[in-house]
Amino acid sequence: MISTDSSEWFVSVLRFDTQPKQIHEIKDFLLTARRKDARSVKIKRSRDVVKFKVRCSKYLYTLCVFDPEKADKLKQSLPPGLSVQELDKSG
Repeated sequence: MISTDSSEWFVSVLRFDTQPKQIHEIKDFLLTARRKDARSVKIKRSRDVVKFKVRCSKYLYTLCVFDPEKADKLKQSLPPGLSVQELDKSG
C-alpha cells in the first residue's frame, strides 16, 4: 500500500524533472530547433529582451536575446517547417 505522502513526493519529482531548460548560446538553440522532436517556436518580445521558446517532446527550451537585430536574424534562421508564433508582451 502506498501512503499519500509517498505519492505526493513522486508527483513532485515528476514535475521537477520536466522543468524548462535555458539555452545560453544561439548556435545551441538552432541545433535544438532543428531536432526531429521540436514542434513549435514561440517568440515573446518585451522592451528589454526577446525570448525564443522551442517546444520539444520532453522539455521547453528558452533562449533570451537582448539585441533586437540578433533576434531578427535568429527568427529568419529558424527551420521553415517549424510553426512560429509571435506573442505580445502580455502572454
